[in-house]
Amino acid sequence: MFKNIFSLALLFCASFSAQAHNDSPDHSKKHQQNTGIRADSHAPIGVMGDHLHKQGEWMISLRHMTMSMQGNLQGSDEISADDIVTSVPNAFSAMPNMPPTLRVVPQKMDMTMTMLGMMYAPSNKFTLMAMLNFVSKDMNLTTYQGMMGTNPLGEFSTSTSGLSDAKLSALIKLSHSDTHKWHLNLGLNLPLGSLDEDGEVLTPMNMRMNMRLPYSMQLGRGTYDLEPGVTYNGKSGKLTWGAQAMLALPLDENDEGYDWGKSQKLTTWMQYLITTPLSVSLRYSFESSDEINGRDSEIMAPVQTADPANYGGDRSWLSFGANVVGQNAGLRGHRFALEYFIPVSQKVNGVQMDMDDMLMFGYQYAF
Repeated sequence: MFKNIFSLALLFCASFSAQAHNDSPDHSKKHQQNTGIRADSHAPIGVMGDHLHKQGEWMISLRHMTMSMQGNLQGSDEISADDIVTSVPNAFSAMPNMPPTLRVVPQKMDMTMTMLGMMYAPSNKFTLMAMLNFVSKDMNLTTYQGMMGTNPLGEFSTSTSGLSDAKLSALIKLSHSDTHKWHLNLGLNLPLGSLDEDGEVLTPMNMRMNMRLPYSMQLGRGTYDLEPGVTYNGKSGKLTWGAQAMLALPLDENDEGYDWGKSQKLTTWMQYLITTPLSVSLRYSFESSDEINGRDSEIMAPVQTADPANYGGDRSWLSFGANVVGQNAGLRGHRFALEYFIPVSQKVNGVQMDMDDMLMFGYQYAF
């Protein structure tokens, strides 16, 4: 499905680019290169806080991401549902009526996130950024019968949706030239997302009961997280490139008694300018994160997602993208972009779901 959407989106970008080019009063490449808004003046759409603005300039942005997970991993190896329910210990086995191993297995999870952003530059050396996030999550699970064995009892699904956490950031210029640019990123996660989402689950004893859903199904992190980082951009002719390193450091545990631990993200990218209104990109991303510290006393079930030790690890992706920007008339400055992500490597803590492809669309407009 993702590959079909990606192909259609690329076709749309190519059509948009051609229209922007043909509407120009001068079709020559030289004119476009000298006077047009370069599509590669922004990083691939999945990179946040990649550029500063001129004093007094505003920018609005809208991003939409779809992500899927299917199957399960133990470390970096695939593990079957039957192996999970017969060999993976249940962290709550000491509690009354709890089985010794896990008895509920996630099979598939779909998530969408819509990100509404705004940037404003009070000076040429300082740009402010705010982002509001909305998420929707759906998970399908299989419950196995009784305290042991490999007999499936039935399937059920849970879902949550709503406002997630917001982010405030400041971008501070360090060194800028025509070919090399450096700036600091200083961000703060604002815990707006709910931490007490619940849903109906099927227990191994064939009962339907309402309970607080595991950490991965909640809408926010619940903590104020400091997010420092640094970003570099380079340019030579039709080639642009860049890199960004970011940290996320929880300042305290949340109201439910846990935090998501620290995480580190590194991404590098290269873009090629096909024509002034159209560029294509290749990007590599790596993320390393801790397991959850502490736990929510209301989250307790024989499923991997209820155990804080089954969070975090190392993952990397390769993404292919395109940026297209209108050049004049009603299209000038309106930017559309996409990125398609393929997992390269995964080494997770404990047992977790296997990450599938991701897709992100975006729109940006500066004024």
